[in-house]
Amino acid sequence: MQKIINEHLTGERSLFKSRDLTVEASIFDDGESPLKESNNIKVIDSVFGWRYPLWYCHNVAVRNTAFLEGVRAGFWYSHNVTVTDSSYQGPKGFRKCTDLRLERVQMSNAEETLWWNDGIELEDVTAKGDYFCQGSSNIRIKNLQLDGKYSFDGCKNVVIEGSRLITKDAFWNCENVVVRNSFIVSEYLAWNAKIVRFENCTIQSLQGLCYIEGLTLRNCRLIETDLAFEYCSDVDAEVTTPIVSVKNPYNGRIVAPKIGEIIFDDPAVDPTRTTIVQTGCPCYRGFCEVA
Repeated sequence: MQKIINEHLTGERSLFKSRDLTVEASIFDDGESPLKESNNIKVIDSVFGWRYPLWYCHNVAVRNTAFLEGVRAGFWYSHNVTVTDSSYQGPKGFRKCTDLRLERVQMSNAEETLWWNDGIELEDVTAKGDYFCQGSSNIRIKNLQLDGKYSFDGCKNVVIEGSRLITKDAFWNCENVVVRNSFIVSEYLAWNAKIVRFENCTIQSLQGLCYIEGLTLRNCRLIETDLAFEYCSDVDAEVTTPIVSVKNPYNGRIVAPKIGEIIFDDPAVDPTRTTIVQTGCPCYRGFCEVA
């Protein structure tokens, strides 16, 4: 394999269509698309400073490398990409890629990042930015620390474990989502989604968990969550904390120690189709059963 070591590479497409190349301890500066259309590339201990560095690439491994703020749209249309032990400061990164793995990566400006990918693995990733991971599919995540609004919109086949998600309106329009052992703050959580499951999670939301087809909660804590489950169908919720209020679920089963208010004010919703169990209080309006 050819090697480039300790070089300062400038100019547009400086290593265009490279093959079987290792770049080590080098700087890419003052020129767009340095590795566009390249295959079988390794980058180690290096710095990228300009836009579009790795488009239309195959088989890329990057380690201990910095993508500076000037790197806009860093990885697009690339396949089989691994980035480890690196920092990524530019927005709009990682779009239309397949088989993408990020491990121990810090993303300080993750605005509109990870859009429309198929096959994502994230582990020990920190990201700050709005519209994170939109329209992607087949996603596996462990220990993601996310701070940003409107994340995971329109995603499919998502599994998230051991993560902290501080994000408004997360998981909208999603399908097949599992979140385990995580802490979530999301104002309107998972609206218009299908087949969503939370296990051993702590969740704080405002009017969250509404308009969902097929919602499951197991051993979850809901912090000051109100107007929950509105127009949800096939709810199967086991919650370990009180719920401020539940409103107009279509059907299913909801179990909690206490529910402050149970609201059925839509004539089109039949209250008898939802079993509500409050394990720590007397029956409420005939819709509550003491376990």
